[in-house]
Amino acid sequence: MTIDLRADPITLTAALVDIPSVSKDEAAIVDTVTWALREQTTGFEVLRCGNTVLARTDRGRDTRVILAGHLDTVPIAGNVPGRFETLDGQETLYGCGSVDMKSGDAVFLHLAATVADPVCDLTLIFYDCEEIAAEFNGLGRIERELPEWLDGDLAILGEPSGGWVEAGCQGTLRVRLTARGTRAHTARAWLGDNAIHALAPILQRLSEYRPREVDIDGCVYREGLSAVRIGGGVAGNVVPDEATVDVNFRFAPDRSLEQATEHVRQVFSGLDLDFERTDGASGALPGLTAPAAKNLVEQVHSHGGGGVRAKYGWTDVSRFAARGIPAVNFGPGDPNLAHTVDEHVPTAQITTVADILRGYLTRA
Repeated sequence: MTIDLRADPITLTAALVDIPSVSKDEAAIVDTVTWALREQTTGFEVLRCGNTVLARTDRGRDTRVILAGHLDTVPIAGNVPGRFETLDGQETLYGCGSVDMKSGDAVFLHLAATVADPVCDLTLIFYDCEEIAAEFNGLGRIERELPEWLDGDLAILGEPSGGWVEAGCQGTLRVRLTARGTRAHTARAWLGDNAIHALAPILQRLSEYRPREVDIDGCVYREGLSAVRIGGGVAGNVVPDEATVDVNFRFAPDRSLEQATEHVRQVFSGLDLDFERTDGASGALPGLTAPAAKNLVEQVHSHGGGGVRAKYGWTDVSRFAARGIPAVNFGPGDPNLAHTVDEHVPTAQITTVADILRGYLTRA
């Protein structure tokens, strides 16, 4: 299949949606995007690394902006090919990936082909396996194998943000709390020590927890501490000797991963339980004071975009922030519709995001 990068980004989005690209099955869309970048852009060095496509200019500009987006989607649910419908009086594109995040990819590809003389050098990264375990993430592979491709003054990820600049991201931490007891027959339960009952103080502290809100660069991040899984029990007639609660902490980016871990440890201090951190990733500070980020915010305000707000959730902006590069999420589509069967994006949002970024890259 071929695509036309100079076509309207709405048309280009529809073409990308019609190429199935579930995680680990991105070869077809990567073939298409690689060919299009090589044949329809000028001044770009284009490199393919596995199922990740990279392209960059070297015009000697003072600033380099990275445009990055993943090409994979969650499993298709009868929503490919895409379709256009009218919803609340607006033209709307339905289809798997229309929100997360082929509309953002289409905007980046279109701008690469149609902005002839940007004020900054550009790096484009279209990567695989973002929707599954981090060990498969194509951006992570580039970070390990070709880290120089991640150097820049600002990274813009085309994650759905409804046309808002969603700055930085929350960190995420998972811990497992394990209570111990003593097995016994339930007919003689007093001879045992029920580990499931011992979870009650953990749940009580979670229900009483009051999350912190913190303002960073004008973006308010609200933290959250939640039980996400409970396990325990041996059989219907046995007092259990072990029970667990998995807890997820979404924390503001002014905390490090270690500080977040210590905070959660303190929440449950004094309880007789085992504490194990099972997963974690640092957040990303907004970085909106950086000149390249300020210029983007100005373009959003002057071109009627949504404004600026904190990003709730973790995204790959964290990888850039860890390298000292300000990073934001900015793309069409409501993130609440990502991964849904009726995933859809108002086509006007695609146009707005493209216009804002065109203005940003040309300072028009």
